[in-house]
Amino acid sequence: MSTLTVWKFKTADGADKALTKLGELQKQQIIQVLDAAIVSWPEGRKQPKTYQAMNTVGAGALGGAFWGMLFGLIFFAPLLGVIVGAATGALSGRLTDYGINDDFIADLRGKVTEGTSALFLLTGQVTVDKVEAAFTPEERGELIQSNLSAEQEAKLREDFGAEV
Repeated sequence: MSTLTVWKFKTADGADKALTKLGELQKQQIIQVLDAAIVSWPEGRKQPKTYQAMNTVGAGALGGAFWGMLFGLIFFAPLLGVIVGAATGALSGRLTDYGINDDFIADLRGKVTEGTSALFLLTGQVTVDKVEAAFTPEERGELIQSNLSAEQEAKLREDFGAEV
């Protein structure tokens, strides 16, 4: 089973640094990163920049459709206003099927602000104590969201064409 987690960092480059370290840990087979995406909001920008951070060829990858829909709903739909109200409602309803509800979206909007970043991870096997030991207290992010049920994971993979 995969785990979807979201980590918030106090700096705009914190998520990038954490993913680099996780890549090193993956080479040591301490963690299996199936997919990742990053939101970075540098100081002085009106909105965050988002990007998928992993190669989507790997097994379990969600692909740009999922990340684009999620990031669009969380970070960009509020900026578009009433024009996309119905579409936003439809997207929100669809994400609820995967355990991503309005409370989660509101929480992320409130926490990922200018000068911060977030790392969205889909992971397989993890040796938790070794991953924790690899990060200093200053490097650690705040866990915002964790885990998918088996049903939510299967639906997510099916709907977004992820390889099993």
